[in-house]
Amino acid sequence: MSKKLVRYISIYGIGVYLLALLVISIVFRDYAMKLEWMLWGIGEVLFFFVLTTVIYPRWKDDDPKFFWRKVFWTALAIRLLYVVFSYYYFTIRTGQPFDSPGDGIGYYNRSVALSKYVRKGDFGFVISFMKSYSLGFSDHGYLIWLTFLHTLFGSGVLVARVFKALMSAYLCIMVYKLASRTFGERTGRLAAVMCVFMPILIQLTGMHIKEMEMIFLSILALERMDYLIRSKKYTFWNIVFPILLIGMSFGFRTVIGMCLIFAFLVFVMLSPNNLVNRKGKMVTLLVTLAVFLVFLFTVIGSEMKIVYMLNFSGTDYLARKYEALGLKYSEISKSKYLFPGAFVLPLSPMVDVAPDHNKMIHGSTFIKNFLAFFAMLSFITAIRQRKWRDFSLIGAYELSYLAIVVFTFTSNSERYYEPAIPLILVMSAYAMTHLRRKDLTLFYVYCGLLFVALFAWNWLKLAARGLV
Repeated sequence: MSKKLVRYISIYGIGVYLLALLVISIVFRDYAMKLEWMLWGIGEVLFFFVLTTVIYPRWKDDDPKFFWRKVFWTALAIRLLYVVFSYYYFTIRTGQPFDSPGDGIGYYNRSVALSKYVRKGDFGFVISFMKSYSLGFSDHGYLIWLTFLHTLFGSGVLVARVFKALMSAYLCIMVYKLASRTFGERTGRLAAVMCVFMPILIQLTGMHIKEMEMIFLSILALERMDYLIRSKKYTFWNIVFPILLIGMSFGFRTVIGMCLIFAFLVFVMLSPNNLVNRKGKMVTLLVTLAVFLVFLFTVIGSEMKIVYMLNFSGTDYLARKYEALGLKYSEISKSKYLFPGAFVLPLSPMVDVAPDHNKMIHGSTFIKNFLAFFAMLSFITAIRQRKWRDFSLIGAYELSYLAIVVFTFTSNSERYYEPAIPLILVMSAYAMTHLRRKDLTLFYVYCGLLFVALFAWNWLKLAARGLV
């Protein structure tokens, strides 16, 4: 991918965002976002597109080990700076170092309290608390992790966030390895650079929610699965480690573990015979089913059944919820209408009726909306280049996860789409590094459609509440 093309795509990204923000703010001026949120969005968009445009051409030809070091240390420095900045920003804005009075404070308070009992050696109380914890097994992992950190390093809020910064920085290396093995060195390097400067992957380090850990676990599991099959090094540790990661992922969000198992099975079954022969596929199938059954007959299995019931019996949950609230156009929120836009949704909120957190990250949301074109194009590119077998691990995970999100009550929440972002970067990098001149026509059409969709999305937010 040439320096000129990187700049070209970035200019379009910045242009579509600024034009949409300007038009929406003028047309709906009575409900325009405050300047504070506009500056956040403009900063996020410029930060990503400008730095990707400047840095990628400079790093793309570096020695691999030198490239890794640049990626990791640059990413870590940016994230640590944001951790400190966000601590004081939220303290000044909300009176406490949290972005909102939501899950983050709850996780922090519970983990600090439990860490005191651990230090006293009162494990009985800790175990009884975990058993009575109403949110279920899929929330235990994060609470255990935070309790572990606060037991070792004290009750400071920044303790967990420094570790989030480390995870987010190493995530860039994992993205590079996964993308390089699947699609080649050029794709791996572009994906890594985009990961370094992806605003939401930086912003998550300053929040006390579990998404950063969830993203780290899922991408690490996928990368290790990919390494296991492509390297053909079937050692005890290479086999057990991905299984452990899958098990841990169930402790953060049930659907993550389910999608990891499904993606691995699809990858092995579709792998060419030079990677996995028929006997290997049968052995892998039996082992995967055995692991699945082990999970099924535990508390994890109960939560998988709940997810299944929610998915296939509650596909109109949001429509019913919005109708009960008296909002207009609730029919549109049914899953069958949302699913075609799974890679794009939710669109960036650019009016003042959205929650403050969503307005703060609206620029990051737009970047994902913009990159969704390239992520979707990557499927066509893989088929065109006959690399769909190589693409199967990433594709199966991404499609299954997004499908589950869209077909549950979480389909309108940006937070639940965030675990899909690293693979959107990988897929986008693949499409960008293999972009054909004919593809640019589709790109121009998408930019126009995205502008229209952003306007319609924000009009709908206001119209549903009877404000326009």
